[in-house]
Amino acid sequence: MEVNPPKQEHLLALKVMRLTKPTLFTNIPVTCEEKDLPGDLFNQLMRDDPSTVNGAEILMLGEMLTLPQNFGIISFIQLHSPLSTNIFLGETFSSYISVHNDSNQVVKDILVKADLQTSSQRLNLSASNAAVAELKPDCCIDDVIHHEVKEIGTHILVCAVSYTTQGGEKMYFRKFFKFQVLKPLDVKTKFYNAETDEVFLEAQIQNITTSPMFMEKVSLEPSIMYNVTELNSVNQAGACVTTFGSRTYLQPMDTRQYLYCLKPKKEFAEKAGIIKGVTVIGKLDIVWKTNLGERGRLQTSQLQRMAPGYGDVRLSLEAIPDTVILEEPFHITCKITNCSSERTMDLVLEMCNTSSIHWCGISGRQLGKLHPSSSLCLALTLLSSVQGLQSVSGLRLTDTFLKRTYEYDDIAQVCVVSSATKVES
Repeated sequence: MEVNPPKQEHLLALKVMRLTKPTLFTNIPVTCEEKDLPGDLFNQLMRDDPSTVNGAEILMLGEMLTLPQNFGIISFIQLHSPLSTNIFLGETFSSYISVHNDSNQVVKDILVKADLQTSSQRLNLSASNAAVAELKPDCCIDDVIHHEVKEIGTHILVCAVSYTTQGGEKMYFRKFFKFQVLKPLDVKTKFYNAETDEVFLEAQIQNITTSPMFMEKVSLEPSIMYNVTELNSVNQAGACVTTFGSRTYLQPMDTRQYLYCLKPKKEFAEKAGIIKGVTVIGKLDIVWKTNLGERGRLQTSQLQRMAPGYGDVRLSLEAIPDTVILEEPFHITCKITNCSSERTMDLVLEMCNTSSIHWCGISGRQLGKLHPSSSLCLALTLLSSVQGLQSVSGLRLTDTFLKRTYEYDDIAQVCVVSSATKVES
């Protein structure tokens, strides 16, 4: 009968520790009223507690720092038991690796490797891949590794050690350490299309961790097609002040909304006439700090939006007054764009009066030929016979080549007031 040989003890010992910053200590106050049996005993104990702040003993504020109790102070927990302390996406994972010679002999050709295995790749985190010539008894080899976490899910740190004994025998062992990477922020985006080619992006950012965050930067890096304007600050007394106030802390489970305006660059607008289909807007760059200044950073993937469809012909308003006087002519400027990329149009303009808005001018006039991706501006005159908020409607464009008519109603709204009201205002 075969007997398995006893497992050989290694001459080197591997220690792996995660490097984390301490946290502020928080005490749990226990108080009572003076008429209760303990009297002032509890309050006196809190005043004598060195971890409390003088004058604020019952506010759970501490003057001391607490070192982590379970994650990496002595060693990582092995693969069969997951780690309990969270690491969040975008933060920097730091670890201290130490190989100690526990034997009484000199060990040669020591090579220490540290790889990080994720669901999609394996990364080498070792600072040096060169072997150490020898390691004397009670001496150690130390290394500190850093890695910015960019994936969510299970991560496995694989530490491998190879060496040669005095007798020339080559030895090798490795250890596995598992930890989970969680998502710190929930980011949602919405797009709003303006009458012009401008696009408004609303980004909702929610802190889904258990501690507050200091939002250092939230910016939008636009694609080459757009220029971006941030709408998250206001001018007060000549100074630019954020709309979120002086404090930019985001409490757990709180959500903050950021707004950006994107406008197509002139060269793209002139080249295409109008941006169509699916376009790349850009990506959000978010930087925050937690606890004692641990820095985290996230970049979203490229944000895409579907440009609104305007059909073959697009009619937009370039200029229109907000308020007009009853029964007095007013002027508007329309822009007509041939959205087709291949076909020239021959357009005829017709104006249909409504019960409240009347067009002044000749209906059925020829606008001439409009080439693909070209535009023309048209000045029109109207008159309103009814007070109040009135809708501008009744424009018709007919393409004589295809005998196709395009109807435009509810183009805009104007406020119609009497002349007396206008004078008083």
